[in-house]
Amino acid sequence: MPIEKSRILAQVNHYRSAKPRHFWAAAGIAGASMFGMVAAFGTASGTDTLQVTQQTIVEQLATPQGALLPTESNTQPFVREERILRGDTVAALLARVGADDPAALSFLVTHDTTRAIARQLSPGKTVTAQISDKGELLSLIFPLNGGKDQTLFVERQNDGSFKASERNLSLDTVVQIKAAEIRYSLFGATDAAGIPDSVATQLADIFGGDIDFHSDLRKGDRFSVVYETLMYQGKPVRTGRILAAEFVNNGTTYRAFWYGHGGIGGYYGADGKNIRKAFLRSPLEFSRITSGFSVARFHPVLQTWRAHKGIDFGAPTGTKIKATADGVVDFAGKQNGYGNVIVLRHQGAYTTLYGHMSAFAAGMHKGARVSQGDVIGYVGATGMATGPHLHYEFRINGVHQNPLTVAMPSAPPLTAAQLPDFRNKVQAYLSDFDVTRGGNLALLN
Repeated sequence: MPIEKSRILAQVNHYRSAKPRHFWAAAGIAGASMFGMVAAFGTASGTDTLQVTQQTIVEQLATPQGALLPTESNTQPFVREERILRGDTVAALLARVGADDPAALSFLVTHDTTRAIARQLSPGKTVTAQISDKGELLSLIFPLNGGKDQTLFVERQNDGSFKASERNLSLDTVVQIKAAEIRYSLFGATDAAGIPDSVATQLADIFGGDIDFHSDLRKGDRFSVVYETLMYQGKPVRTGRILAAEFVNNGTTYRAFWYGHGGIGGYYGADGKNIRKAFLRSPLEFSRITSGFSVARFHPVLQTWRAHKGIDFGAPTGTKIKATADGVVDFAGKQNGYGNVIVLRHQGAYTTLYGHMSAFAAGMHKGARVSQGDVIGYVGATGMATGPHLHYEFRINGVHQNPLTVAMPSAPPLTAAQLPDFRNKVQAYLSDFDVTRGGNLALLN
């Protein structure tokens, strides 16, 4: 037995010298397990046992090259871009960009320069914010309205205070084409197609002489629009003008193409005729007709039957009222049951009246000149009115006419010299419309 034991120990020493250290570390673990198993089964009497001495060795290992080391928590700020949603507030916008910063909110809503943000939360506008890992607002880039290509920059200073300044932007113009189908409303369709609200408003202005967007829209009406988007560093800042548009209303197709000449421009049909009517059908962008033109109606205030020689448009107090045509202010002030009223005199024998205003726009006085689409006042309930609305009258040679049905005169067409260049541009837009009619429409769910 001693001879056999010596032979085994000699073999063990040989293999120890031949195997790497980690092999024997694993073998030691396995051996310890086996000894535990032997102990569990018991030891036969008279059997020689091997005395094993255990020793713990702690060895410092070098870190392998390229291994990941523990790092401190990330303290770098992050940049977040968000599109303004309809109904947004300054607080909601800050929360969506990840800022939890009462001091920043207070600065944005109270500082003279930044108070413009609350007034210009136009849906679709993109803002850029830099936020710290603690949720502090470090900077905010907010595009301003007005077509001045200016942006409001808000920056946090080292002492924690804020500084705001307006800066000019160098913008690039990108042309986009989109299409949609009316399910319930114009704004609903443009929202579904990702078309900015400002484009929807332009559509209503362009086709306002032919389509009454209060009552003429039908489910299934379709439109395509080519418009400019002004970009800064590859990000949209605001929309530009509509370059071409096609609107199919109740089976009738209307088209408009922008053409600039001599420093001015306008919208024309494919035949070169000016689609702009001398008068818009409505002085409000969007509202509802609460009382139409009629020979007689029961007056809600006087409680008698009398002729209603205008159109009443219901709208919230403060809604902008626009001049339906170029003209001169003939009267601006209070007048009998009209309350605050403006009368415009237009070229020829035409006059229009706008009554029950809550306030006049700046500069509205007798003799002031206005252009079609200019804001002249705001909806109210002054005079004999049961609620906020606009009373609008249209007269020819002093005789009241229904502004929703009377034939409107058109503006001058393009000249023969301008037509060839105009037609070349139109052909490209017509090809775009053909593509959108292929079914690539955004539908309102």
